Amino acid sequence: MDIYDKYEVVVGLEVHAQLLTKSKAYSSDANEYGASPNTLLSPITLGLPGTLPVMNKKSIELAVKIGLATHCKIREYNEFSRKNYFYADLPKGYQITQFDTPICYDGFININTATGAKKIELERIHLEEDAGKSIHDLDPYHTLIDLNRAGVPLVEIVSRPDIRSSDEAYAFLSEVRKTLRYLDVCDGNMEEGSMRCDANISVRLKGSDKYNQRVEVKNMNSMRNVKRSIEHEFKRQIDVIEAGGKIEMETRNFDAVTGTTSSMRSKEMAHDYRYFPEPDLLPVIVTESYINDVKNAMPALPHELKKIYIEEYKLSEYDASLLTEDRAVSDYYNQLIALNKEYKAAANWVMGPVKSYVNERAINFEEFPLKPTHIASLMKLISDGTTNFSVASNVIFNEQIAHPDEEALSIATRLNVIQNSNEDEIVKIVDEVLASLPEKVAEYRSGKKGLMGLFVGEVMKKSGGKADPKTTNKLLNQKLA
Repeated sequence: MDIYDKYEVVVGLEVHAQLLTKSKAYSSDANEYGASPNTLLSPITLGLPGTLPVMNKKSIELAVKIGLATHCKIREYNEFSRKNYFYADLPKGYQITQFDTPICYDGFININTATGAKKIELERIHLEEDAGKSIHDLDPYHTLIDLNRAGVPLVEIVSRPDIRSSDEAYAFLSEVRKTLRYLDVCDGNMEEGSMRCDANISVRLKGSDKYNQRVEVKNMNSMRNVKRSIEHEFKRQIDVIEAGGKIEMETRNFDAVTGTTSSMRSKEMAHDYRYFPEPDLLPVIVTESYINDVKNAMPALPHELKKIYIEEYKLSEYDASLLTEDRAVSDYYNQLIALNKEYKAAANWVMGPVKSYVNERAINFEEFPLKPTHIASLMKLISDGTTNFSVASNVIFNEQIAHPDEEALSIATRLNVIQNSNEDEIVKIVDEVLASLPEKVAEYRSGKKGLMGLFVGEVMKKSGGKADPKTTNKLLNQKLA
């Protein structure tokens, strides 16, 4: 038996998500990404003597949204604390955070696994401020400090240790990011640092319910790296235990190049932060009526849309999953079906030509140049029998992108691709095709029904792609009967 098969991994994740507010958590400094270093600062962010923080009301609203979306209880009485520790990029020397009164608690997120749905419980979601950024790779002799990020509002989403594989961790992070993006509270861009993740990882013998010593892995800038770190730690910790060693409580760094972790610092003093109530911020009261107002203004979430798509629109599980993967995609689809109720046809357009265009050019879905009204006009041409999907998606679609102000019907007329449904004209072409392929006709009549595609293709070729496929199929069936 492989020694690794005796064990299971136990993982809890801490997700830090920057909130999309215009200003910082406790000051009016701009909350922006990409500004010149150390330009988004004020005495308040620096914590200079005589300055006082002021609570950003928008960050409360966004935190409540996240809590509602993750089935959390929302705390009425919210206090803030000072977490005292020294980092070079933490200008005040302490962080304003929530310690024993997290604004959201006891929630859960559902994920899909290979064995079915699984509930990952959330211990808490609390508000705090971000630190600045230390940059180690621009100067060979010095660490550079950019404090623009200092004071940016964050939520920390803390799961319970319910995750049992790297795949589950990946699924959890995917679901968190999708939820944050649907709510428009965080862009979820891990590469830019607006969403970051620390993983608490331990191992234990299968069947045991005891939690063993864990390590915390930091500095991961992608969901794939979180997955890789868990896979590495799983084997590393088992190797230590099997060799008679002991897992030490520590913080470890993940090296994305080698796929390994290394020790950063001991966590023996992890709880020596000397928390005490923030004296300069009043408690925040979140009332039931406020929560209801926030709830009523929330957009439909992916699982809610997916249920509608499957149960009401009769789409497949696969189609519904793809359409709800990104809010920009589901928003576009919802606008399209408001114009044309052919739900499956609309899904085919969004997931076919539209997404192909976006993917081929590596652009964001929001940058797709055609509006839903353009696609609705193409769908109408097809349903009216003016054209078919092949011509609409391969010819008119591309011409619409080049000339978005021109009507679809006008484009079809100009390009001479309007479909011919005249049976008298099509039957002549059908007769010519069948007369030119006597051997294939004989094979078809002897049982090779797959040759129908050949006949249809030849008719379409001879008609310049204008023969109505439905009429063509009907006439071919009549002639070949």
